[in-house]
Amino acid sequence: MSISRSFVLWLHGLGDSGPANEPIRTLFTSPQFRNTNWSFPSAPNAPVTCNYGHVMPSWFDIHEIPVTADSPNDETSLLKAVQNVHATIDKEIAAGTNPNNVFICGFSQGGALTLASVLLYPKTLGGGAVFSGWVPFNSSTIIEQITPEAKRTPILWSHGMIDSTVLFEAGQAGPPFLEKLGVSCDFKAYPGLAHSISNEELGHLESWIKARLQSSS
Repeated sequence: MSISRSFVLWLHGLGDSGPANEPIRTLFTSPQFRNTNWSFPSAPNAPVTCNYGHVMPSWFDIHEIPVTADSPNDETSLLKAVQNVHATIDKEIAAGTNPNNVFICGFSQGGALTLASVLLYPKTLGGGAVFSGWVPFNSSTIIEQITPEAKRTPILWSHGMIDSTVLFEAGQAGPPFLEKLGVSCDFKAYPGLAHSISNEELGHLESWIKARLQSSS
C-alpha cells in the first residue's frame, strides 16, 4: 500500500504568525505523514475591536476578550476569512489530494475559523481540529448553508479547563451545537491547561488524523 498524499492546514491564533507554528509538524513522526503537505499561513493585519482597534495579525474581528459562550460574533469578517481558507482547500484538492485526506486545524481564533471553514465547505473533509476555540457564528442564514456532506466531516475539539482567554464554557458550547447539526465531535478537556497547546494535545491529534487517513491501495 502506498501512502497517499494528505494536507494539513494549520490556522494560528490572534496576533501570531504561521512560521512561528511550523515546529508543530516535527511532532508528526509517523510514516503516514511522509506524504503530507503542511501549510502554515499567516493572517492579514487588521484592527481588532477587543484590543481597542490595534492592528495585528487577525483572521476576523473579535469583539470581546475573554470569549464566553455568549460573546457576540462578527460574521461578516468571519465569512471573508472562510472564503480564503476554502480557496486554499480547493487548490490542494485540484492538485490531487483526496478531500478525505484534508485536515484543517487551528488554535483559538484559528480554531474558530477552522470550525466555520469545515462546516461551510461543501464536501466531506478528513477532519477539523479545534484547539481552545469557539463557535464563531449562530445566525440561521449561515447554519442553513451547511451541506449534508459537510456534516459528515468529524471534529476533534480540545480545550484547557483553566483557559481565561477563551473560557472553557465557550469550548463546552461546541459539542451540543454540533450534535444538533448531526456532526460527530470528539471533545477532550485538559485539566490544568490554560490558553495554550500542549504536546499531549498534539500527540492525540496525530493519532486522530492517522486513524482517519485514507490509504491508496
